Amino acid sequence: MSARAMWRATLRLGAAAVPVKLYSAVQDRRVRFHLLHADDLVPVKQRMVHPDTGDPVPPEEVRRGVEVERGVFVLVDEDELEALEPPASRDVEVLRLVPRGALRSQWYDRPYWLGPDGDDDAYFALAHELERRGREGLARWTLRKKERVGALGTARGRLSLTTLRSADEVLGLDALPAPGGRTLDAREVSLAERLVEALQDRFDPGAFRDEHRERVEALIASKARGEVVKLERPRARRASRSLTKALEASLRRAGREG
Repeated sequence: MSARAMWRATLRLGAAAVPVKLYSAVQDRRVRFHLLHADDLVPVKQRMVHPDTGDPVPPEEVRRGVEVERGVFVLVDEDELEALEPPASRDVEVLRLVPRGALRSQWYDRPYWLGPDGDDDAYFALAHELERRGREGLARWTLRKKERVGALGTARGRLSLTTLRSADEVLGLDALPAPGGRTLDAREVSLAERLVEALQDRFDPGAFRDEHRERVEALIASKARGEVVKLERPRARRASRSLTKALEASLRRAGREG
């Protein structure tokens, strides 16, 4: 499946300007169901109704509100929200360059690819220099009426752009409970070391599939062919209460799958 550009922009690093195209690096493969009337399979419609009377509420009588305390709402009009929207722009401004790996995984949100848009020399020169120096950029841009911040990275001579979560959305390690529990004995440590060694391998993207979605798609395909499908619910694995037994079981599975 070929990628399709969703936005054209200009990367700006100081006085330099590099025209680029933005491509989504992921695709939504979820199975989407329609809600149908059981008797005639006509799609049903959702309506806004008053919770007390059940009467339909027309769109012109619907207001947006935020609950600031129980039962107290602040109403916000559409024109007020529009006045707060950032000005439209096609610039992706690179604010600074940081060492690659400075950002941890919880900062990253949605990945995109950047492709050249007419000035291939400038595009590939920038990608080469970022890779050579081991740097990624922190960038800011506006897309779909929303200000965004992201990381400008590289992969095999190409540029990527990944949106970042804001600081108040990211939880650090200090937000977790302090580690506790008993000290591991030598046998448990040895088993863990052997398990880590047994599971070491290269990354194979094809090994990671959405098996539940594949089962749903297979069910739909079978029923579309008019077949009678007999389903069996997958058995849940029982968790072991013993760390040693769990490690030993994991080692046995790793040995069979290796």
